[in-house]
This record gives sequence, structure tokens and C-alpha cells, in this order.
Amino acid sequence: MPPATLFDSSETPALTVGELTRRVKSRLEGEFGRVAVRGEVAGVSKPKSGHIYFKLKDETASLQAVLWRSDAARLKFDLRDGLAVLAFGRISVYEVRGEYQLVVNALEPEGAGALDIAFRQLVERLGAEGLFDPARKRKLPKFPRRIVVVTSPTGAALRDFLQVIGRRWRLTEVLIAPTRVQGVGASAEIARAIALANRVPGADLVALVRGGGSIEDLWAFNEERTARAIVASRLPVVTGVGHEVDVTIADLCADFRALTPSEAAERVVPDVRQVEQRLDDLSERLAHAVDRRVEAARTRLNHARARLPRALVNSVARARARLDRAGERLPRAVADRLKSARARLDLARERLPRALTRLVASKRAETSRLAAALEALSPLGVLARGYSITFRERDGAVLHAATDVEVGERVVSRLGAGRVVGRVEQVEP
Repeated sequence: MPPATLFDSSETPALTVGELTRRVKSRLEGEFGRVAVRGEVAGVSKPKSGHIYFKLKDETASLQAVLWRSDAARLKFDLRDGLAVLAFGRISVYEVRGEYQLVVNALEPEGAGALDIAFRQLVERLGAEGLFDPARKRKLPKFPRRIVVVTSPTGAALRDFLQVIGRRWRLTEVLIAPTRVQGVGASAEIARAIALANRVPGADLVALVRGGGSIEDLWAFNEERTARAIVASRLPVVTGVGHEVDVTIADLCADFRALTPSEAAERVVPDVRQVEQRLDDLSERLAHAVDRRVEAARTRLNHARARLPRALVNSVARARARLDRAGERLPRAVADRLKSARARLDLARERLPRALTRLVASKRAETSRLAAALEALSPLGVLARGYSITFRERDGAVLHAATDVEVGERVVSRLGAGRVVGRVEQVEP
């Protein structure tokens, strides 16, 4: 007797595994074309292919999901286990395994925005590497000769920066490394511009500036490529991005963070008025120091001159007293020699005032010569006699020969009172 069957194949034809899977695939993909699924991320896998495989789960079920490489490249944040997300995509059946999965096209974090999460994640990772360590950051040069500004050549940030530089310190040369400061690919352009600035001969500083905007507008300054370019810079980097409330990852990496582009300009160059005031103060202190040295020398010389006659008289008196005591002890035969010595001593005493007068006159002449020499060393005295010091305006170098300057260059002459600014019309070596 043939074995019993569960159903009659004539009424329910048997399907192959592939046929059944394709029917299920057609039914599922047809019914669930475009879906949005809310869940918690688990089991994230990121193979070298660039695809991202993970699960979405809640309290009752889990769902396999995949984010293909092209869509994963557009993800602003790092997908991690435990992150609550809203996934947009379509249901698909993987026929080889007979499994269905969600093919994700876009992901949004639940609660905070994608850019906020990306910002926090990158700050955490770069901070752990020490990129924000204050000990790594360098001091800015006090008198930079050449500054390279990395910014958009058409933006208001550059105009504000140049206006402040021109008002405060015109001896600094400003070069511009043009770049986009927002949009897709802007971070790569900023990184290349910073690298270019480091190859500029004689550059002392890099200024990275941009006006204000939304977090999306400023996102190029929150990307890892920009941050690593700032840290890799050989030159100190100053940032002036956005407004006071805008803090970017570029600001955290920079050697100095200014609140605005205008403040960045104020921080990188000195104020010419303050420098001139400082020079005037130093000149006055130098003049006072020279005067004090001369007066101290005069005082010491006067004290020495006042003590000299008294010291000589006392010395003669002591010598004569010693001779008198010795004479009392000497035989009569030596008395004559003692008398002769006393006579010579009396003669020397008579000549002493004239010798002292000549000595005092000699010391007074020497004092006058020393005082004149000290006064001649004073730079203010030289300038007051009609001389001047001339230096190039562009770098402040003092001119020693006519060949140190070219026709058309601006020069500054420091006089005994004030200074003169002019332009070279002719050079005669």
C-alpha cells in the first residue's frame, strides 16, 4: 500500500525553492515599496567594500538592513550600535539565503540631528588623539611679515580682515589662498589651501576666516580633513569663523581662535599707535638712564676729589710723626739726615697745594670728557643734532647704503622730533 501524502500534488503543484522565493520576493517588494522604519541599531559591520550591514530592532523583533557604499558615503555621522534612528528605504529579499532585508537609502538620528551627532562623534575621536591639546598649540609671531589668508576671495570676511589689517599695521604683507568655504568638497579645498600657504616663502602665519551662517553652511570647518590640515600646518593657524556663538572643530584645532574675522585680524598684527607709544617710552627711559649714569659719575668724582687733599695731608702728617719718633731713637750722627729729610718733607708740603690744583684740574677735564662721551652715545642726542635714521617701511630694516632701497619704495626717517614718510625718487650708489 503506497504511503500517505499530506496533499494531492494534482491540486497543489510543488514549487522549487527558487520559484517560491521569487514569489515571496515579488509579493513583499510589491507591497512594501518605500518604507520608513524606526528602531535601534545593532550588529554594525563595515567591510572593506564600503557597504554597511546592521540590524534594526525593538522590543519585539529585529530586521536585517544594508546601506550600500554610495549611500553610506553621504552619511554625516558614524553609525554605531545602540543609536536610535529613522531609516528610509525599501524591502528586498536576498534569494540566496531566503532572507528579507531593508535596503536603506537614508538615515536620520532620533532626537538630535545628524550634524549634531557627527560633530560630537568627531570631537570625541579627535580629542582622544590629542588634536585639541593646549600644549600642542604655538604662540603667534608678534610682528608677522607675511600672512596667508585662506578664505573665499569674494566674501565679506576677507574685506573685514583686510580693513582691520590696513588700519592697524601696514608693514605686513597679506596674501590670499582662495577657496570655497561651504558646500560639497569645500573641506578638501580648504585643506589644499592650507598646505599651499605652508609653501609660501617667508610666510609667518595662516589665517582661516569665514563669515557667519547655519551649521550646514559652516560644516566644511567641522570635517576631519580640515581639522587634520590645521594640525599638520607648519605655520601657526588662526581661525575667525562665523560669529561669537559659532564654535567649529577647526577652532578647537587652531593655535588661536578668534571670535570673528575682524578679531582675527586684530590678534595677528600689532596696533601701530601702541608700538609708536612704546618706542617713545623706551626712548625716554633710555635718555633718563644715560642722564642718571652721567650724574652718578659726576657725584663719585666730586666725592673722590673732596677726599683726596684730606687723605694726602693725613698721610704726610702720619709720615712726619713716624719720622719724629724715629729721630728720637736714632744716634746724633743720623740726626742730620733726619733733619734733611724733614726739610724735603716740608718742601713737598709747600708744593702739595699746587700739585692738588693741577690734579683736580686734570680730573675735571677727564670728567668733562667722559660726560661728553656718554652724551654722544645717546641716540636722542645724535638725532637732535640734525641726524636721522631711515628704514624701509615694508619690513622696518634700517638703511645702511643707497643700494638697500629701490626706486618707488616707501621709507620712514626718524628725526630728533617726529618722523618723515616718503617715497624714493632716485638711488645714487
